[in-house]
Amino acid sequence: MTYPDGHAGWRAHDHATVRAVLADSRFSIRPDKMHNPFGPGSPGDAPPSPPGAFTDHDPPDHTRYRSKLTGQFTVRRMRVLAERLETITASHLDSLEAQGSPADLVEHFAVPVPGLMICELLGVPFERRTEFQQDAVLLTGASGAEAGEAEAMFAAFGRMQQFMLEMVALKRAHPTDDVLSGLVNGEADPDNSLTGDPLTDDEMAAMGMALLGGGLDTTTNMLSLGALELMRSPAQVGALLADPDAAVEELLRHISLTPATARTALEDAEIEGTLVRAGDTVFVELRSANHDPARYADPDVLDLARGATGHLAFGHGIHQCIGQHLARIELKIAFPALFTRFPKLRLAVPEDELSHRASLVIGGLERLPVAWD
Repeated sequence: MTYPDGHAGWRAHDHATVRAVLADSRFSIRPDKMHNPFGPGSPGDAPPSPPGAFTDHDPPDHTRYRSKLTGQFTVRRMRVLAERLETITASHLDSLEAQGSPADLVEHFAVPVPGLMICELLGVPFERRTEFQQDAVLLTGASGAEAGEAEAMFAAFGRMQQFMLEMVALKRAHPTDDVLSGLVNGEADPDNSLTGDPLTDDEMAAMGMALLGGGLDTTTNMLSLGALELMRSPAQVGALLADPDAAVEELLRHISLTPATARTALEDAEIEGTLVRAGDTVFVELRSANHDPARYADPDVLDLARGATGHLAFGHGIHQCIGQHLARIELKIAFPALFTRFPKLRLAVPEDELSHRASLVIGGLERLPVAWD
């Protein structure tokens, strides 16, 4: 395919090829090395990602960052977060019911629930959670920021950087049971013998920012888009309630929230019989791979009983989403709770009046007006 800067690059779109590219260490994720498939930009145009922004780094830096994070996503912590999520979900469903029909599901449910969960994960003090959430929502665009609000988003980014640095200092002085405290105090590897040099404050702040972006905006949009799919197919709500695990995997596959990513060949590499030259960028189509008929029968049909194993909604390889287990927990609790409380949930406006986010990076809804009996 021809990229916006004129580069004659590649697109990987079937399941096997996408999986092969994502698993291949000869391909780089670094934005400063790639021809940008989403808009103008050649290698060197983008600045190198800051230290700590682990999602945009290759090994060995990525290995060092990720190894320090992996130990924080323990089974015990996920269990504690699941218990908190049940309480948070029930509380916001109470608020939604009190708001009365119709109401905006994005504003009253899809935004605040993941926002509070990321606060729990990072250990943001209760008295600062409103401040944190307001800037976090602005930063990720989860509130539907329009073009004229770019300055507000940049300002929110600066405040969030400062906020994370303050949190790092706070967790060093007063550690609590959360991921940021674990990073600051090296709980998983106190002498850094397994995970390399200790992290700097800037690195830890950037890692917190990356977790924020990965855990807030994505889950918010999965909740809203997933609810929309379920309202389109009310006959499948029973399948959701009967087997939330299988239903969530199918929703993840079917929606494929992040449609695509990109990788650049660091050296000549043959993938599925095709030679990709060093310096060539590959446009990796996750959504297309998840709708590959060679992998999934009738791939464009939502079938909550399908058992959609092997989907690539969370990516694949060393950059596969580190928070995927928490995301699954959130969705498996939130969707059944929503449709148990409101079994006849429906759209309050014609579907063609819904405003979708204009983004090539991640899909979502600006608002989702819903009604119930």
